[in-house]
Amino acid sequence: MKSIKRITTLLLAILFAAALLAGCAQSGPAEGTPPAATTSQPSASSEPSASAPAQRTVTDMAGRTVTLPAEIKKIGTFGSIGVLNAFVETMGAGDLICNEGSPSFVKSPSWTKYQYLFTPQIKDLTPFQGADSELLMENILAAKPDLCLTMDSSLTQQLEKQGLTVIQLSWTKTEDVKQCITLLGDILNKQDVAADYLKYFDDMMAKAADLTKNIKQEDKKTVVYGTPSQFAQPHLIAEWWIDKAGGISVTATARKDSTTESLTYTLEDLLKWNPQYMFVSTSSEKDAVLKDARLAGITAVKNGAIYIVPRIAHVWGNRTTEQPLTILWAINKLYPDLVPDEELAKDISYFYSHFFKYDFTDDQIKEIMGK
Repeated sequence: MKSIKRITTLLLAILFAAALLAGCAQSGPAEGTPPAATTSQPSASSEPSASAPAQRTVTDMAGRTVTLPAEIKKIGTFGSIGVLNAFVETMGAGDLICNEGSPSFVKSPSWTKYQYLFTPQIKDLTPFQGADSELLMENILAAKPDLCLTMDSSLTQQLEKQGLTVIQLSWTKTEDVKQCITLLGDILNKQDVAADYLKYFDDMMAKAADLTKNIKQEDKKTVVYGTPSQFAQPHLIAEWWIDKAGGISVTATARKDSTTESLTYTLEDLLKWNPQYMFVSTSSEKDAVLKDARLAGITAVKNGAIYIVPRIAHVWGNRTTEQPLTILWAINKLYPDLVPDEELAKDISYFYSHFFKYDFTDDQIKEIMGK
């Protein structure tokens, strides 16, 4: 009986020892001993990584539901190329633009001068539109843009028929710029940049309002914008930024429809308005005004108060994300005591450095401001 008890005790001791050894074998390595390298292969049913890009859907400004590719590495701009390039560049994504401008853009030194600084890669790329703005589909399909940006429904339809991803933007009302920027922030996963720009826009509007709030109505300067030598004001939005700059646009009430984009008037209209300032888009337009004897008696011409609105990413007087600078530039010309050159230079430098990631030299900024 005693021998059976000893054997039982011995067996229990062996089993207990074995259990201890098994537990040690399953524990981690001793302190200071690196673990053995391991690799794991995801199973066929594994879910995609949470950080991996995925397709998304957005609603563009034409009300279209658009499925975006997982990654956007190439952006094509169509139609209103100047406006669209400025949008992309403001978002800090100019390096994604994969097309040169149309021939009408490229032949303009004022276009290439700054576009080639902001997006140097486009200089060596093919255009997506020809001389008469028709789509060069062979070039487009060869470039394979991940995203096409337009502001024209007919272009949207043509590109969509080729299986391309198209986002249509719209800018008919002043505040549309905010919706465009917000949408692009979502599309490019740059919501922080979009929010930053919207705050900048509102801050600059508040700054302009504060600067001009004490200008009496009778002291406000009268302005004509556009191509006065041809008696045309091509962009409705100029009525807005001239007003925000504390000026009075002489064409503001001339449109029969307040939503009409372009306006033509007569020589008699211009002589009657007799603007104190002229803001024009090109040096050739300024020359044309100065050479036209019929305009010699206009106050702006007599006083040499004809200024060329800067064209950097786009023409500042037209629709562009640079418009807050347009307003400060106009105040500088109309009321130089309110915005001295030094202050305007700081605003210009900040905008392009902060959003476009491009630092202008002092000489470049002086040239942009003009005389």
